[in-house]
Amino acid sequence: MKDVFRRLASDFLSTIVFLVIYLATDNVVLATAVAIVGAIAQVIWARVKGQALGYMTWASLALVIVLGGATLLTNDPRFVLAKPAIGHIAIGAIMLKRGWLLRYLPPIVTETIPEYVTVAGYAWAALMFVLAAGTVAVAWTGDMKLWAFYVSVVLVGAKVAAFAIQYVAFRFAVGSRLRAAAQA
Repeated sequence: MKDVFRRLASDFLSTIVFLVIYLATDNVVLATAVAIVGAIAQVIWARVKGQALGYMTWASLALVIVLGGATLLTNDPRFVLAKPAIGHIAIGAIMLKRGWLLRYLPPIVTETIPEYVTVAGYAWAALMFVLAAGTVAVAWTGDMKLWAFYVSVVLVGAKVAAFAIQYVAFRFAVGSRLRAAAQA
């Protein structure tokens, strides 16, 4: 689990850097420039250390450079603000693969309620698409404070809430199924 969070933080480091710099300075151009430099430095550092870079790292770097560059050239923050939406769309598309969630769950869940796991996997994909649409809608307004709130509170909160709901639902479903099997 620790490795998953480390990878996610690494994949979204440029967005995190952008958000922190923007909140500290209220300067979109500075935040964008630092995010671009940080993303490039992150890739260089990983290569120097001999780490293999995954698809998400390269895709994130390309998005930071292209969207950040568009923001710097046009002085329009909406380009860089849309970056998290692209990440969510990509993740949502990956989550459309049947059974993707199985490897993240304990055997008691995957063996007892595999059909619920499939539905939950698709629900996670739908959540990613909805969050991406929300990110685009908020980015389109150009309101930096609203975007900062949305990215730091709504995106994180929605995922935490979905995880909690899934945990409770799976726990209930597994318990019900095991009780029914014990009575049979």
